Amino acid sequence: MKPNLTLIGMPGAGKSTVGIILAKLLSFNFVDTDILIQLSQQKSLQRIIDESDHLNLRRIEEREILNMKVARHVIATGGSAVYSEPAMAHLREISEITFLRVDYQEILKRIRNFKTRGIARSKEQSFLDLYNERQVLYEKYAGTTIDCTGLDQEEIAGIIARDYIQRHCQAS
Repeated sequence: MKPNLTLIGMPGAGKSTVGIILAKLLSFNFVDTDILIQLSQQKSLQRIIDESDHLNLRRIEEREILNMKVARHVIATGGSAVYSEPAMAHLREISEITFLRVDYQEILKRIRNFKTRGIARSKEQSFLDLYNERQVLYEKYAGTTIDCTGLDQEEIAGIIARDYIQRHCQAS
């Protein structure tokens, strides 16, 4: 039995909000890798990108994930965690991975601060290209995929919690 549950998906998919609700439902702790990065670097994700580049942010994110040694946690990853094979292998080893799939138009409605949000992408890459590129990676690493269309964060967390509890009760 894997002692953690990891949420992956695009910025704006609701990983942090769903993660907090899910942690409460499962009586787990909650950790957001974006917050870990900001605490260790003492700056915002956008500032890290502005002062170096998106690849540096991805390297920092990989390091933070590889250093995670937790149990009974819901882990909300940054949207770019899936670019690191070592980070995802580590997460797969310590947790079950759930992809929160949200369609592109919905993501556009949810994110209003593209320029300041700290989204790890090259300056030349459109957000649609980034979305399409990442969907393949999210599917690759997901143990479970939740189609979030028409669901609010509490419903999504409830689905994940019921599924997790059901699998773990059967395993006991």
